[in-house]
Amino acid sequence: MYDLHSIGRAITENWPVWFVTITLIVAAVIDGLKLKVPNWITFPMILSGWVYSATLSPYAGWEGLMYSLVGTVVGLALLLPLYAIGGMGAGDVKLLAGVGAWVWGTVTLYAFAMSAVVGGIIAVVMVLYKRVWFKHQSQFWMICNEILSVKDPEKLAAIAAERKPTMMLLPYGIPIAIGTIVYFYVMGMLL
Repeated sequence: MYDLHSIGRAITENWPVWFVTITLIVAAVIDGLKLKVPNWITFPMILSGWVYSATLSPYAGWEGLMYSLVGTVVGLALLLPLYAIGGMGAGDVKLLAGVGAWVWGTVTLYAFAMSAVVGGIIAVVMVLYKRVWFKHQSQFWMICNEILSVKDPEKLAAIAAERKPTMMLLPYGIPIAIGTIVYFYVMGMLL
């Protein structure tokens, strides 16, 4: 197994991934408590990812900065449509952009996929635990129908805002953290 020396060496060698991991844990705890990922976490995460990529990454310089910027755009692009229609908070979008700034586009895409699976599982467990499956199943199909028929993001956001008090909310910083960290672990990026 692992001893303290090998764990310490792994943390030292993989410190950027550990930095992202710790930041995600802090963001998930705050999101779980306050239903908000604050800007004082997301903006420094994004900016420090750009600085790291341009100065200390294996591709330091313009190449590293470009990888970081692409990763940021990937993180934004994956969640921005859900934010635009009122299905997600801006802090969650910026949190995934911060992941992209540090670990770049491909890893961000796979971490997002794992986060989506984790988010789906958590949502189903929440609904089953509260025993409101049929209510949320009908809301799910209503939302799908609205997305397909309304097509105007502003109208969809207004509808979502009206519906918000009747729904169970999933602080999505939690699935982002769990999914990303699980992906890091499975890919051997932590140790």
